[in-house]
Amino acid sequence: MTVVLLRHGRSTSNTAHTLAGRTPGVELDDHGRKQAAGVVDRLAGLDIAEIVRSPLLRCEQTVEPIAADRSLTPVVEDRLIEVDYGQWTGRPLKELLDEPLWKVVQRHASGAVFPGGEGLAQVQARAVAAIREHDARLAEKHGHDVVWIACTHGDVIKSVLADAYAMHLDSFQRIVAEPASMSVIRYTATLPFILRVNDTGDALAAIAGAKASTNGSAPVQESVPGGEVGV
Repeated sequence: MTVVLLRHGRSTSNTAHTLAGRTPGVELDDHGRKQAAGVVDRLAGLDIAEIVRSPLLRCEQTVEPIAADRSLTPVVEDRLIEVDYGQWTGRPLKELLDEPLWKVVQRHASGAVFPGGEGLAQVQARAVAAIREHDARLAEKHGHDVVWIACTHGDVIKSVLADAYAMHLDSFQRIVAEPASMSVIRYTATLPFILRVNDTGDALAAIAGAKASTNGSAPVQESVPGGEVGV
């Protein structure tokens, strides 16, 4: 089974350089809407069995064009929701640089718990469980390899990829997941194979029947909570 981890398009919070978290009403900006529309062409040639998404508005808006194009009704999965950043929610990223927890998030993510929120280890546990359960459900339903979409958030995607890589969560900041990027994992009976990471190109049709391979993207600037790079 093959899952396309689709990060939502650029949001108003991304351009404001704030940590949106679960703040209600954060929507795609004009560029983000164009990115969402572009998902249709980027997935041309691929049969999509199902779309699963985070309950937040920016993910809902991101999958609307592809759902309409394929006549699919997205499944809302609460476990794919953004990280609960607690008291960090809504704050400018530049302010967070001075927080003692910042270095923990960067270097010891598995021990990072946001004040009044959740820990990154909790995020990984819930997200990986959700992805694997939906993958198993679709395998049983269809009886053969299908491609499905999981639309979620930067840190959530990075934590799922870290699990697929058998990488310790403390190293997950090495992974990049930009707005509207697609990362692809094929789960098999023995182990997962990472076919794409942070793909922002024109088409993803090559993953259909592709042999397991990797196309990792190494960040050249520090990643920050929310999945941003170089802020």
